[in-house]
Amino acid sequence: MKVLITGSSGMIGGHLMRRLIDDGHSVLRLVRRPVRDPKTEVRWIPARDRIDREGVAEADAVIHLAGKNVASGRWNDRLKQEIMDSRVESTELLAQTLAELRAEGRDPKTLLSMSATGFYGSRGDEELVEDSPPGDGFIADVCIDWEHATRFAIHAGLRVVNMRLGVVLAKSGGMMDKLAPIFRLGIGGPIGNGRQWFPWIHIDDAINAIIYLLTSDSLSGPVNIVSPGIVQHSEFVKALGSALNRPAVVPVPAKLVELAMGKDMARDTVLTSQRVIPRKLLDDGFTFQYQDLTEALVSLLQ
Repeated sequence: MKVLITGSSGMIGGHLMRRLIDDGHSVLRLVRRPVRDPKTEVRWIPARDRIDREGVAEADAVIHLAGKNVASGRWNDRLKQEIMDSRVESTELLAQTLAELRAEGRDPKTLLSMSATGFYGSRGDEELVEDSPPGDGFIADVCIDWEHATRFAIHAGLRVVNMRLGVVLAKSGGMMDKLAPIFRLGIGGPIGNGRQWFPWIHIDDAINAIIYLLTSDSLSGPVNIVSPGIVQHSEFVKALGSALNRPAVVPVPAKLVELAMGKDMARDTVLTSQRVIPRKLLDDGFTFQYQDLTEALVSLLQ
């Protein structure tokens, strides 16, 4: 299969690209810079509504991972708009292009588009599955518009999956790069009251799930990509401390986090509670390699 990927330079994109190649697929990278290798790269400039249609037409499927990091700085109106635009504009351009190609009877036939568990907002102890309604807050608004932007491809008859990804745990990159050094110093601990639910997934399971969604035609629409071994934040920091053989007892008050990050950003990220269940993947028979958090962390950190 020839697969077109956006966001291939990111943590998930890098792992996914290597896995696709190892599995014998051909990979095309959708890049914003000038193309260096026409055989493996296709150019687009979402902010200018420009994309190489003929390059996209070569693919059998598209995996859309691109989007500005929500933790790229302290939130203000400008940065929040950039975060929103980076997801919605790029997704609309891609979905519209795929719809046009589909109308011409050309490939691709499948779009896997990134979203996040942030769709649900902060919901306390409520169990959240794919048909749960959206929540409130900036991240929820981003995810709602992000998923809605795929409508052009859906209406054109493509199989579209909105991948609601949780916090991905990897050996390098993402959250672990920020947390592991703090915990190795023995000054890590629960944030806020520690009772907020933490939707995590091991990088291997995240990649396996994306490959599963790519190669199986059985699932479409929103799909939660999180471990079934959901834990509360206090359990997460305890397991992280254990994996590093360090104490994890230094609490970080919610007020201090809000002061450091800004109230909106803190409440939408580290203080949010999302008890997300991967119902569709489980019902479809997908097997998670890591359901135990401690085992997952040990595999990454030791």
